[in-house]
Amino acid sequence: MYGNPTTVAMRRIQGELRDWLKAAPEGCALESYEPLTNWVVIMQGPEGGLARLYEGEVFRLQVRFPDRYPLEAPEVIFLPESPIHPHIYTNGHICLDILYDGVNGGWSPALTVNKICLSLRSMLASNTDKTRPVGDQAYCRRVGERSPKLTRWAFDDDTV
Repeated sequence: MYGNPTTVAMRRIQGELRDWLKAAPEGCALESYEPLTNWVVIMQGPEGGLARLYEGEVFRLQVRFPDRYPLEAPEVIFLPESPIHPHIYTNGHICLDILYDGVNGGWSPALTVNKICLSLRSMLASNTDKTRPVGDQAYCRRVGERSPKLTRWAFDDDTV
């Protein structure tokens, strides 16, 4: 749920914001953090990498912190226009295990927004094929603007 964060969640988010303002991850900046539970991150396409596919591109990432953060993963989506990548849907949803709780999710309370951004930039840097995921249009029609946390993801491709 969103809108009534616990004291633990607020302390953690404030600590992450303080750390971010001291040392933001490479290629990232905060566009906004008002309200404190909803950040917008500006992410530069990584320079270098295997194919340099995203060099010079700029993306916006929305991070919504749930009430029970960090016990629950934040909701992380790319705002339009999302990067063209085999694990990023047109609606901004991202198929990356660390973004999700549950049986096959890889979220851990030890993760931070800083680490999420580093993982996303690494995912972009390692990509060699600028394509959308198989079934992108059907998925986007089916889920619309619902939270990606409601999707049952299958994490079986670690090649990009």
